[in-house]
Amino acid sequence: MKTRILLADDHALVRRGVRLILDNEPDLTVVAEAGDGAEAVAKARAEQPDLAILDIAMPRLTGLQAARELSKLLPDLRILILTMYDNEQYFFEALKSGASGYVLKSVADRDLVEACRAAMRGEPFLYPGAVNSLIRNYLDHAKDARGGQSGVPARAITDREEEILKLVAEGHSSKEIADMLFISIKTVERHRANLLQKLGLKDRLELTRYAIRAGLIEP
Repeated sequence: MKTRILLADDHALVRRGVRLILDNEPDLTVVAEAGDGAEAVAKARAEQPDLAILDIAMPRLTGLQAARELSKLLPDLRILILTMYDNEQYFFEALKSGASGYVLKSVADRDLVEACRAAMRGEPFLYPGAVNSLIRNYLDHAKDARGGQSGVPARAITDREEEILKLVAEGHSSKEIADMLFISIKTVERHRANLLQKLGLKDRLELTRYAIRAGLIEP
């Protein structure tokens, strides 16, 4: 049986190129496409694919946010992150979000098919630089453990706050955010106030700058 794939990227040209690679394989087929993270979650619920391939930098929900949501909604779904970012922080966030592989767009024609097959076998797929990051991280943790330290600090904001931060930075109003996330306007405003307080920021402009630095939106 063919592996049924959901492909999510906000650039139609990228989706077309990746689809050509995947549909050319006898054991892989793209059954749904999405242009942003929220649409990817909706399409996954509707189509029930075996594998989701998610770009990191997408509107409404990032690939990492979508991966976290999908890991809860569809625990059997395998997830790959496809990205242009050779970035250690994103790589570790991807693993924490439930992804089983991290593939660079620059070498997708070489790595993506094997990454799909590895994911369906229940095996992780890591590009060479990611392996080095894992080893370095393990050694740092071992050193911290010997020194009595706890290791990686907790994230500054919650998953829900991160979702709201992204949508605020994209220019959505509190009402629009409330409608998208199925929560009240008052709850959105409370999360927004918490974000400003936690991050030591003053207004939407500073929240937007923070979101760009954190990789939640593209400048």
